[in-house]
Amino acid sequence: MIEIADENELPDVDVAIVAESTYPFLKGGVSAVVHDIVEGNPDLTFGVIHISWDRDRPAVDLYGVPSNVLWIKTVYISMREHQTDFIQLRPRHLRMGSAERSELAHQLFDALEAILAGDMKPAWQLYDEGLNPRTRRYPLSALLGSAEFMTALRERMPDIGLPLTDAFWLMREFFSLAHALLSRHYPKARVYHAHTTGYASLVGAAAARQHGTSFLLTEHNLYVRDTVNTLLERSMALPVTSRDWRELDVTPTQRAWMAWWIEMGHFCYPSAAHITYLYPDAIAEAAALGAPTDNVSIVPNGMPVKNFDSVYNQRLQALEQILTGDETRIWRLVYIARVVPIKGLLQLIQSARLLLDRGITNWHLDVLGPTDHTPTYYESCKAKIEELGVERYLTFRGTVDVRAMLGDFDLLVLPSYNEGQPIVVLEAMTVGMPTVGTSVGGMRQLIGDPLTTEAGITWGSCGVLVNPDNLIEGMADALQTVLADLDSYEQLTRNARGRVEHFFQLHDAMRQYNKIYRQLGGLRPMAEQADLLHPTTAPLARMTAGLTTPKTTHDLATDR
Repeated sequence: MIEIADENELPDVDVAIVAESTYPFLKGGVSAVVHDIVEGNPDLTFGVIHISWDRDRPAVDLYGVPSNVLWIKTVYISMREHQTDFIQLRPRHLRMGSAERSELAHQLFDALEAILAGDMKPAWQLYDEGLNPRTRRYPLSALLGSAEFMTALRERMPDIGLPLTDAFWLMREFFSLAHALLSRHYPKARVYHAHTTGYASLVGAAAARQHGTSFLLTEHNLYVRDTVNTLLERSMALPVTSRDWRELDVTPTQRAWMAWWIEMGHFCYPSAAHITYLYPDAIAEAAALGAPTDNVSIVPNGMPVKNFDSVYNQRLQALEQILTGDETRIWRLVYIARVVPIKGLLQLIQSARLLLDRGITNWHLDVLGPTDHTPTYYESCKAKIEELGVERYLTFRGTVDVRAMLGDFDLLVLPSYNEGQPIVVLEAMTVGMPTVGTSVGGMRQLIGDPLTTEAGITWGSCGVLVNPDNLIEGMADALQTVLADLDSYEQLTRNARGRVEHFFQLHDAMRQYNKIYRQLGGLRPMAEQADLLHPTTAPLARMTAGLTTPKTTHDLATDR
């Protein structure tokens, strides 16, 4: 890997991964998928555009990126990093008279209103004129300090519900974020692949526009939904629609931030040449937020199955012992996730107390995952364990090598309020470990819904899912059911491995990404590749029936 300070010296690449606070400086989740992508496509060259808050954030490569990653460039969004290019901008830098500044201010508000109406062209025109480093004629951000902008703000947003000064500083915050992301020159790639909506999509769309290339979006989870629910401090399982910022009973500041996130998605979606989702239900969920339903496909996460063969054999030996019905055997349960509210550990601790109250004591739960992401929540979990008297039954292991320990456990317990298509569940399935989890995101597709191969073989569920609205009692009931029915446990075990082998192989997912990259980037397809959704090669052909293939570079040029 090389890293050069001057972006103009960076080599062109086939694919630029755009990641927000993830790869390669954070382990797990999206980072793990991105690492699989760059490792699984050695015939392509990659760059990484990493979006971070400031220079104090983690910046150590935790993966040892492969040699086909030619550069990593970090984009900072804190104004601490933009003293000269934003903070010090003044209206005089526009080199416009008052009438011109007034006209520009109204042009800006016209563009914002056009986004709400579904027309993105005026905003992109302003981007090209005032932010795009390859085409800009004036520094648009200098407008914010002008009297003309304040006058236009008062005239054009009279019903925002905030005092004028508060409205100004809120708009300034929005524009500072947009400036940090949109005003810099990005290295050239044939395809910019953003792994969330929000800021990553904004960068991906802008970089593709700078170079006349393609923008690919992958929704690992519904970023806008999760961000809005976090903003409103409500359940992460609740849906969010494009109308909510207009209709929910929230404060004026919350409404403004909801509009920012939701309309950013509206703005970026049309620029995507193609959108991939991890599971079919996500298409309808995203459509409620304004995402298009054409030019989409399903590319699920996948696993390198053979790498887990020895652990799978270890689990089969453990299964033989479990099926003897030895009542003295202790079930080894494992929670593998960050210790944060969205993952539901506090409620699982209460479920554990219910199990003990029902006389079910032949189990132990290990908690694997970092405890320092939300320290107050970790302390609350420890306090709840002590309050309920379940100390003997739970052990915090902290950050560990999960794959090295998978063979030691009998059942994955994942009480999340929100998930996409979690890698940890796929890892558990690959070693033949059933899951008790929640019916959120792509969990039904992973472990609940029957999956049928092209040969007509149907694989049943490999776990039990509960409603997150009844998490405490639901998890206790599900755990009690699984631990009591050994025949069912054996079937869940065999289904887990079978589902991965037939539907979630890593090489299948990598082939799909490779085809999409080559099609969007105008690269010659590999000789052995068939059509993207050809029914004899696509592992999820039945799930993806009717979905469309990516637009080509020619199609995008026509669209523009």
